[in-house]
Amino acid sequence: MARTPRTTILHLVLTLCILSAQNTPSLASSAIDEFLGCLAADIPSRLIQTPATPSYSALLLSTAWNLRYILPDTSKPIGIIAATEHAHVQTTVRCGRRHGVRIRVRSGGHDYEGLSYASIHLHNEPFAVLELAALRAIHVDPARAEAWVESGATIGELYYAVGAASRSLGFPAGSCPTMGVGGHLSGGGFGSLARKYGLSADNVLDAVVVDANGRLMNRSTMGEDLFWAICGGGGESFGIVLSWKVRLVAVPETVTVFSIIRSRNQSAIELITKWQEIAPVLPQNLYLRVLVLNQKATFQALFLGRCGCLHGLMQDRFPELGMTKQNCQEVSWVQSTAFFGFSTTSIPTEQLLNRSSNPHYYLKAKSDHVQEPIPRDVWESIWTAWLEKPEAALLMLDPYGGLMSSISPSETPFPHRQGNLYQLQYYSFWYENGTAAAEKRMSWVRGLYKEMEPYVSKNPRAVYVNYRDLDLGTNELDGNVTSYEKARVWGEKYFKGNFKRLAAVKTMVDPDDFFKNEQSIPPLPAAKI
Repeated sequence: MARTPRTTILHLVLTLCILSAQNTPSLASSAIDEFLGCLAADIPSRLIQTPATPSYSALLLSTAWNLRYILPDTSKPIGIIAATEHAHVQTTVRCGRRHGVRIRVRSGGHDYEGLSYASIHLHNEPFAVLELAALRAIHVDPARAEAWVESGATIGELYYAVGAASRSLGFPAGSCPTMGVGGHLSGGGFGSLARKYGLSADNVLDAVVVDANGRLMNRSTMGEDLFWAICGGGGESFGIVLSWKVRLVAVPETVTVFSIIRSRNQSAIELITKWQEIAPVLPQNLYLRVLVLNQKATFQALFLGRCGCLHGLMQDRFPELGMTKQNCQEVSWVQSTAFFGFSTTSIPTEQLLNRSSNPHYYLKAKSDHVQEPIPRDVWESIWTAWLEKPEAALLMLDPYGGLMSSISPSETPFPHRQGNLYQLQYYSFWYENGTAAAEKRMSWVRGLYKEMEPYVSKNPRAVYVNYRDLDLGTNELDGNVTSYEKARVWGEKYFKGNFKRLAAVKTMVDPDDFFKNEQSIPPLPAAKI
């Protein structure tokens, strides 16, 4: 019998209490003791949890959103450091280097493959988790249209703070309010304002980073190469980003959202086929995405303007959808973020502050970029063969175009700009325990991904790094550091031609490859420089 989400969590807490000690990577107990002693010299003991302390399991599970990576066969951290000061982060890095313990950093825990809190199979190296949840201060300066936000804050907390400071300012980022700022911004940060203002990373002005030597640096002291790398290249490969200075963007005091659901019998397939050509070329102030779930297509929109203007625009550009003024909901920008986060405008915006509003479940996701419209007959075949299966999951179609097409692919590490119509995500999640449920769900997402290969980007088949996918490949060692050639297999799918520059930055700032995980950027070999 499938467990309820709450029962699943309680079961896993108990399991983890029993298994955590025997599933931490091997390291001489003296070395572990020395590492922990090094931490304790500068960090209060209450902030350091180990498998032997009573709060370890609860803290590890607190934002382990993907339950696949807290199962018994997954390596657990030898310690979790809940930093409350920047100095705690510096101490953790220095102690880790001194005593041979790798550091993984968790701001929100939304890494699709759990790499911020688990180790899958990386050479059985011992690691500790640096928990940034307490470092979540936000300071908004509406007069300058800027904000400083610490990496442990959630996107929802940032949205709420901006909305509280001004009704005419917003920030471009994703739809899930419990995502940590640190991971989201360092991977790019795509959301409903991307067509108008670009990614989150396109609007970063400064940052504070702890490097591999434990030094604290800002943009002027880290240099433009490292600053470029952390704005879309995955910050965990280069250092630990503690805080970000971001540019806020102008939004109307009243914006409009709508959600229109269409079944297959209501021309859903025809509408999706048409959407592919329309959505990427709509005006920049209109974002129109599609969610396909339970054999229904939901068309969700954000328009930076009033309902009357939106209705006229939709009647002119996409009359087939049948949008009426009754579909409109006029709200503030911050209310629109709650709409995309919770699929309703009736929920109070204070819910954006709820760091635990996202359910824990088992997850496997993959993604693609579509550069030419997929023919209607292909969508018909996909719907029949894949979307009508009992294990069918969520498809998300996010339009590009607008400003996204005007930014150079080398401006930031995120290269997926001009030439892409939309981003396609396959998102399979389930609550049932057991191998059978996992195999069924994961076979579905992998099978559909394979089926889509002829219709998506090629050479490489491009992927958004914030939709992490270990199926693409994982790192291997070349001597004492990560192999550059092996990493190219997955790295060029995320970063295309920017991957080599990222590796060059890695060589400059972390040549010993201290910040390393299953898909971290490797140093660039001397022969490639």
